Amino acid sequence: MATGSEDKAKGAASKATGKAKEAAGKATGDNKTQAKGKVQQAKGELQKGKGEAKESQKKK
Repeated sequence: MATGSEDKAKGAASKATGKAKEAAGKATGDNKTQAKGKVQQAKGELQKGKGEAKESQKKK
């Protein structure tokens, strides 16, 4: 099971990759790639939040 720090790092990386996909989709006019990028960003944000929640629980 991933630690809070690992989840935060993976989430940030996923979010960055999603931003790149979205930008590539916009540049090429590929709506599908653009949408996939937005979905990946959302997933990354959720994973980052999961990591923050884990760390918050650990401090209690």
